[in-house]
Amino acid sequence: MLWFCIAAFALVFWRARPSSPVFVVTTPFLLPYFVALAARLRGAPSGLIVYDLYPESLIAGGIVTRDSIAVRLIRRMNSWMFKALDTIVVIGRDMERHITPQSPSAAAKICYIPHWSTLPPCERAIDQGNAFRKGIPGKLVVGLSGNLGFTHDPKSVFDAAQKLAGDASIHFILSGWGVGWKQLVAYQKAASLPNVTLIERVPEDQLELLLTAADAWIIPYRRNMSGISVPSRLYNLLAIGRPIIALTEADSELALMLASHDAGWVVEPETPSALASIIAAIAQRPNELAAKRRNAVKALSEEFTRDAAGTAYRELIRRLHATRTSE
Repeated sequence: MLWFCIAAFALVFWRARPSSPVFVVTTPFLLPYFVALAARLRGAPSGLIVYDLYPESLIAGGIVTRDSIAVRLIRRMNSWMFKALDTIVVIGRDMERHITPQSPSAAAKICYIPHWSTLPPCERAIDQGNAFRKGIPGKLVVGLSGNLGFTHDPKSVFDAAQKLAGDASIHFILSGWGVGWKQLVAYQKAASLPNVTLIERVPEDQLELLLTAADAWIIPYRRNMSGISVPSRLYNLLAIGRPIIALTEADSELALMLASHDAGWVVEPETPSALASIIAAIAQRPNELAAKRRNAVKALSEEFTRDAAGTAYRELIRRLHATRTSE
């Protein structure tokens, strides 16, 4: 990571100009400091696109403690960086409250530009012949997929599946990668739940087939993740017309979006019993599920499109360019 950041610093320092806005993302987490410094030295306008907030993500994941030396150091670096940046793009409206305490001047630089889907928005019908759904016809299928890192809580999903193991009308398909996926494999090896199917990470050309295999998808966050991360997988799920069961705080961007568009359900994080209850209720309410499927596609089509994000970024770049060239 350090060598990558040094290479990025050298490249930006070599190529950046006052007329060329430089944008950087938050992964790996050291990268923004190097790029912001290089842009500052070259007099180029700079912007940070916040995918995940640090050190908050590290604290929520239990990697560091809130009062550790590492956290204090990162906050001091953040304070300098937020002052040096010309703009801060957040993909969740809940992120601002974590940024402004570290640098009050950052409030005027924050703009909200949500992500978009890579799949075209159109409700996909449930196909019982779907290769990933074979063997479980006529059941409510709930899924979990994607990168399962230290900010996620796959254990609550597995525990919910264990509580529903006696309900023949509900089945779980679990897929993904990362440390959480390894945990799921270990849990299933020990429990052998009949209502769980594990699917190894699928190639890109099979992603849509996998996503359309489930009636609804679970996005499970750990506690205290509000304002820290917004799941990128959300947008493709909305695009194909699949509602979300989100384990997240009620004031998170994910919860706000689902509530405003009626495109899913929100469950308190790390509460497998509540998750199991919601899933059992969904199985008995097919009309509600169908309505939320339609709402999911509508939300994506109206608000979370590539064209809308592209327009917002172009306007931001024009503003940065005009501000710098007028100085």
